Amino acid sequence: MRYIPTTPEEREHMLRVIGVRSVEDLFADVPEAVRLRRSLRLRPALRDPEVVRTLRALADQNGHADRLVCFAGAGAYDHFVPPAVWQLVGRGEFLTAYTPYQAEIMQGELQATYEYQTMVCELLGMEVANASMYDGASALGEAVVMARDLTRRDRVVLSQAVHPEYRQVVRTYTEPLGIRVVEWRHEAGLTPPDPRTVDGTTAAVVVQHPNFFGCLEDVRAWAELAHEAGALLVVACADPLAFGLLEPPGALGADIVAAEGQPLGNPLNFGGPYLGIVATREQFVRRMPGRLVGATVDRHGRRGFVLTLQTREQHIRREKATSNICTNEALNALAAAVYLSLLGPQGVRQVAELCVRKAHYLKSRIAQLPGFQLAFPTPTFHEFVVRTPRSGEALVRALAREGFLGGVPLGRFYRGFRDALLVCVTENRTREEMDGFVAALERAVRRGRRAVGGRV
Repeated sequence: MRYIPTTPEEREHMLRVIGVRSVEDLFADVPEAVRLRRSLRLRPALRDPEVVRTLRALADQNGHADRLVCFAGAGAYDHFVPPAVWQLVGRGEFLTAYTPYQAEIMQGELQATYEYQTMVCELLGMEVANASMYDGASALGEAVVMARDLTRRDRVVLSQAVHPEYRQVVRTYTEPLGIRVVEWRHEAGLTPPDPRTVDGTTAAVVVQHPNFFGCLEDVRAWAELAHEAGALLVVACADPLAFGLLEPPGALGADIVAAEGQPLGNPLNFGGPYLGIVATREQFVRRMPGRLVGATVDRHGRRGFVLTLQTREQHIRREKATSNICTNEALNALAAAVYLSLLGPQGVRQVAELCVRKAHYLKSRIAQLPGFQLAFPTPTFHEFVVRTPRSGEALVRALAREGFLGGVPLGRFYRGFRDALLVCVTENRTREEMDGFVAALERAVRRGRRAVGGRV
C-alpha cells in the first residue's frame, strides 16, 4: 500500500466538512497539562551502529522478565513456552500467510484455527470459540456488548474483583452505547452473590474466575442468580491454564467466556501483541464477534475448512455487524494451538498443579514473615494478595534493585490497599527463587525501617 499525503487544500476541505477550524481543534480534549509546548530535544542524527547501541541501552532500562525474577502477574504471566512453539509458528507458510481472508488458498491456516477453536472450547467447557480478539480486556468489552444484544437489556452488573483495567475497557466500550454499568463490591477478596444485584433490566452479570486477587469465585451461584432473572453470566479469565485444574466456566453455568490467551504459548512481550478469546454456547453463535472457522466437505467429498461466520463490518452490512473492534491475532492463536497440542490435557493439568503448589508454598513462607499477612482467607490459584509493612510501590522498587519483579502494588487500583501487593507464581519459578524472594522481602523491610528511623 502506498502512502499518499494530503495536500494543504485537501486538509482545509476536510476540516471544513467536519466543522473545525484547525488541526489543533481535533486535540481539544487533550488536557493542557500533558501537552508538549516546546520543540523535541533530539540529538543530531546517529549512524546505524550508534542507533542500535542507544536503543539497546534504553531497552536494558526496562525491568523485564529476562533480567529479573518475575513474581508479577495481574493479566500477564511468565509461563514457560516450549521452544518448539515458536519454531513451528515461525515457519514461512504460517508467518508470511497468517491472515485467513482467502479460504480457498489457505487451508493449512484455516485448519490450524479450527483446531485452536476446538481446544479452547475443551479448555473452557464451551461450545463455540472465535478467532480472535485483541486481548482479554477488549474480549470482555465485546462479551458485554454481545450480552446486551442477546437480551435486549441495557444494565450490566460488573464485579469490582474483575481486573481494574478490564473494567475500564468495558466502560469505554459501553458508554457510547447507552449501557449502564453497575459495579458490585468485593468482600474478603470475593464477590458475594446477592439477589439485589440482578433485576429484569439486567443483561449480564460479569465476574472473573480466578478473580483479579487470585481468589476463586462462586461462579455457579452467580449463574443461578443471573439465569433466574433472565440475564446472562459472563466470566472473564486472565489465565485459562487455571482450567487445567479447576472446573471450567461452561460447566459452572457461564453463557459467555472472555479470556486472555497470552498464557497459552505467547511470551510477555511488554504487553503485546496478545490474544483475546470469546467463547459461548452454540445458541448464541450469531451474535459472537470476530471470525469462526468451520469444517466442511467439497463437492468431491474431501474435508476442508472455511470461514463459516464473519460478523465483522468488513464482511457484512454495518447494521448487521456484531463488532468492528476486533482483529486477526491468528499468529498468536496459532501459537496457542501449538502450545496446547504439545502439552495435551495431562500437560495442561500438570502446569496448573505446579502453579498452585508453588504459589501455596510461597504464600505460606510470606505469611510467616514479621509484619506480613495474607489479605484474604479464601482459596486462590496462582496469585494472592499480601499486606506488607511498607507501601506496595516502595516495596516493588526495593525488590527490583535486588533482581525481582516483586508483584503488582494494589494501591493504584483500590482505596485502602496502599500496603497490598498482588504476587504471582507460575511453573517457571524454582524453590531457590522463591526462597530468595522471601529473603529479599525481609531485607527490603529492614532497610525501609532504618531509612525512616524505625517507622515504615
